[in-house]
Amino acid sequence: MNFHPSRRHLLQTGAAAGALGFLSKIPLLGVEEVKLDPDQVQFRPEIEPLIRLLEETPRERLLEEVAGRIKTGTTYREILSALLLAGVRNIQPRPVGFKFHAVLVVNSAHLASLNSPDSDRWLPIFWALDYFKSSQARDIQEGDWTMASVRESEVPSSAKARQLFAEGMDHWDEEKVDAATAGLARAAGAQEVFDLFVKYGARDFRDIGHKAIYVANSWRTLQAIGWKHSEPVLRSLGYALLQHTGSNPAESSHEADLPGRLNDKLQKDIRGDWQRGEVKKEATTEMLAVLRNGTWEDASRKVVELLNKKVSPQSLWDGLFQHASEMLMRKPGIISLHASTTTNALHYAHQNTFNDETRKFLLLQNAAFLTMFRDRGGIKEGVAIDQFEPVEGVPNIEDIFAEITGNKETAAKKALAYLKSTKDPKPFMREAQRLIYLKGTGSHDYKFSSAVLEDYHNISPQMRDRFLAASVFWLQGSGKKDTNLVARTRAAMG
Repeated sequence: MNFHPSRRHLLQTGAAAGALGFLSKIPLLGVEEVKLDPDQVQFRPEIEPLIRLLEETPRERLLEEVAGRIKTGTTYREILSALLLAGVRNIQPRPVGFKFHAVLVVNSAHLASLNSPDSDRWLPIFWALDYFKSSQARDIQEGDWTMASVRESEVPSSAKARQLFAEGMDHWDEEKVDAATAGLARAAGAQEVFDLFVKYGARDFRDIGHKAIYVANSWRTLQAIGWKHSEPVLRSLGYALLQHTGSNPAESSHEADLPGRLNDKLQKDIRGDWQRGEVKKEATTEMLAVLRNGTWEDASRKVVELLNKKVSPQSLWDGLFQHASEMLMRKPGIISLHASTTTNALHYAHQNTFNDETRKFLLLQNAAFLTMFRDRGGIKEGVAIDQFEPVEGVPNIEDIFAEITGNKETAAKKALAYLKSTKDPKPFMREAQRLIYLKGTGSHDYKFSSAVLEDYHNISPQMRDRFLAASVFWLQGSGKKDTNLVARTRAAMG
């Protein structure tokens, strides 16, 4: 494929960053600083200097250098663009996780920034900048992968790109997918490309949901920074979606592929007007029961059964969201956390694809995947999200977040009591978000908090309090020390 490991030193490798123009706002660099490697992918000339700044500045000086650029006119959008593209160029998207979280987390940091008060707006982005440098260093240690330029002679015409992309994906052919992706980025519209990628991002259970997460987060970030930067991002995404080990999945029957193959058939059995239905709490309870105890096939067939009984898809999503949160309550950890972030990504894709078959497929896959998360994490028994009770009285916000540091189950009961009594989730959400960027140290802190605070609005109102209260099992407590990056960012920004 047109991605190769590089042996260049850290200060000579490129991390692609995208800035949306306004080169005049970025201080000029010397000739040697902007000399380009013809073998690695290059970005638009107005953004390349800023990307190289992120790539080449040592970690211990990057925040201060970026703060200086901001003070002289570099915009938030330019920094966000450069951050995404630097990660795409410098960090191998295989496996789709681990160090590649530097790319996956950009949208989550952006959402956190949007939800922050003006005084703290830069904190999530500066955290992500520092995290990129950490991941870049790890990538160098593991082989120094760098995205190469596309082979122009193999890029198909716009008329052939879509067909070749599907053929390449179906046969797990890296070379064909890379060339077809470049053709799509240059000729197709954003919605058409999203509809193509989103189904392939959800077709298999490898990398515990990170493929679907990358599809959703990359598309969302491109909407913020501009489709003009799409080609390298989509090439990285195509390469990531073809991640597998062992024999070619097109010629094998790996467990990770089985739900997708069945669900591609089952979606055809769903009634034509499936999105018209009645919201029924008992249907949600029925869906939850299968997710707790059934197989992935049981879960998929239950989705078909309920939809054909004219149950609204919302009732099924209510069950999926609740089950993902319940697993986190029962056994907090990386597996259960990704049940929530994957459900967030698949629901977002479900809501934003224009393809009706893909929309049904995503719902079926999400149900199947949750049982696979459950089995992989060994999560069988424990608290039921639809049954745990609040504490007596009305705790205040400070009590809840102080309790998280010591006893998360008690914190959840206090949060439920608070939310039921006040009927206003905004103070809880604001404090949860504030503590993430003050005390969060890992990509999962940002990914989870952004997902759960968004999904609060995607679940039926009568279930929202319990769903949000359950989130304390991965939120930050107030007793934890602020990260060093907070003071450093504030000092850099003056």
